[in-house]
Amino acid sequence: MRRLLVVLLCAAAAAIFGADGLSDAAPASTPERLPLAYTGSARQLVTVVGASPSATTAVLTAWQKSGNRWVRALGPYPAFVGADGIGRASESTSHTPAGVFTLTEAFGIQPSNGTRLPYRQVGRSDWWVSDVRSPFYNQHHSCAPGTCPFDESAGEDLGEAGPVYDHATVIDYNRNPVVPGAGSAFFLHVSAGRPTAGCVSLAGTDLDAVMRWLDPAARPVIAIGLESTENRGSA
Repeated sequence: MRRLLVVLLCAAAAAIFGADGLSDAAPASTPERLPLAYTGSARQLVTVVGASPSATTAVLTAWQKSGNRWVRALGPYPAFVGADGIGRASESTSHTPAGVFTLTEAFGIQPSNGTRLPYRQVGRSDWWVSDVRSPFYNQHHSCAPGTCPFDESAGEDLGEAGPVYDHATVIDYNRNPVVPGAGSAFFLHVSAGRPTAGCVSLAGTDLDAVMRWLDPAARPVIAIGLESTENRGSA
């Protein structure tokens, strides 16, 4: 009888407090309110939300469309953004660009972490071009150091970046069309434990989880913006 009473009390407690108790255990089971507005056709969405324009930290959450509603798939994870916060990006600032951008390709110094996105393993001959005078601006280009057809000082030698580029996903900001000077080389990459030059960075294990979750068939996008008053305090 005592055992039956304990079972009944536990069942009652679960009925009353179950919503809070299960929120972390089953993040993808409960529809929630998106922290940033999104009305596009993607079925996978990554949100990166800063608390203010000058904040250099943010919260990253991955969302999956289920029917007509969004459910949390991964996160929330702590992230770093640009040293100038989230805002209007350019070659002269360290802003992380605000807006919604596709996620279509990935790269890394290390072999693929299992991402389903097209993946390029990079070395010392792999660059991301930031020379505003180059026709390769804001594109990947392969050339041996010292032989490149652009100003190598205005570019990133991806293979020399170290652990931050062990794995990375390209954020498709300013890629179609490309506007010279509007900013280049924005990635979702491994955190160095400090604000970035404009990228979004995560702990390596968190990044791996997000990259493995991304599915090209779901047309994934990343939405980057600031926390709104109406969303403050809501999921």
